[in-house]
Amino acid sequence: MKVAVVILNWNGKNFLEKFLPSVIAYNNSCSEIIVADNQSTDDSLAFLKTYYPQIRVIVNNENGGFAKGYNDALKKIEAEYFVLLNSDVEVTANWIDEVICLMDSDKMIAACQPKIKSFSDKKMFEYAGAAGGFIDKYGYPFCRGRILENIEEDKNQYNDVKEIFWATGACLFVRSNYFYEVGGFDEDFFAHMEEIDLCWRLKNRGYKIMYCPTSTVYHVGGGTLNKTSPKKTYLNFRNNLILICKNHPPKYFLLKLFIRMKLDGLAGIKFLFSGQFSHFIAVIKAHYSFYSTLGKTIEKRKKIKSEVTTYTTSAVYLHSIVADFYIRGKKIFTEIDFKDRFM
Repeated sequence: MKVAVVILNWNGKNFLEKFLPSVIAYNNSCSEIIVADNQSTDDSLAFLKTYYPQIRVIVNNENGGFAKGYNDALKKIEAEYFVLLNSDVEVTANWIDEVICLMDSDKMIAACQPKIKSFSDKKMFEYAGAAGGFIDKYGYPFCRGRILENIEEDKNQYNDVKEIFWATGACLFVRSNYFYEVGGFDEDFFAHMEEIDLCWRLKNRGYKIMYCPTSTVYHVGGGTLNKTSPKKTYLNFRNNLILICKNHPPKYFLLKLFIRMKLDGLAGIKFLFSGQFSHFIAVIKAHYSFYSTLGKTIEKRKKIKSEVTTYTTSAVYLHSIVADFYIRGKKIFTEIDFKDRFM
């Protein structure tokens, strides 16, 4: 099989009902649609059996989150390309063909994402991916079309094919052999930023991550965890520290980690003084969890270091996106996209 479109589902019957028709309508002859279920307790499985008996369903043994859920399901699928698609995504015509054509053109492309726009406001980019992901020198992720919480309107300003640092897990195209070459998703992430970790490991092997603007999908976002959820705050802060600790090159590593911890402290204080006490606690819990598993993370770092000859600097922003946003007032990507600030 050339392409496997794999939708990970957990209690998402409403999303399947709403968005599966577009996935089927715009499927092609060389791809198969598969739903991987993470032990849903709603009637997702009954719905699929009744209305979509032609769709293959894989039922995972447990709800291991995004990372383990996909790892478990993909072991049972053979395809040249995996397309990991959130259940809350509406696809459009040729969304598969455009990306596969780009990836087929260069064997060094390991992963790719389409243009991600908001389902609720289709002229706007969507938070989780927008027009391709980047990372700054302190490990903060951002996107073309989305800097921190500021989201841009799509005015065709990012309609160029471009190498990026990370591709969103909301709609991630990845070569299966490269996915397994780097060990798949890190299951300790559970959910959030595991795709950035995967892309960082791929880039450290010399592979490319790309953005394909001629493919467009519309993402609801927050289908499993709303961005206002303290649990999401916890996962984002914890996983970002793990991400840096695992993948950052040796040079300035400890200094960068120390600075990040200080910046996290400031973020926690901001939560506290803005009355978001539950998010303040989430930051503290995130750090506690990071410290408690530091030994395990360091072992992963050692393994990655033994496998990497040259750490990537491609699509890494060499300054602080947080300082640009809050101090220099740069709210959109085109204001900071200078060649001397990227490598």
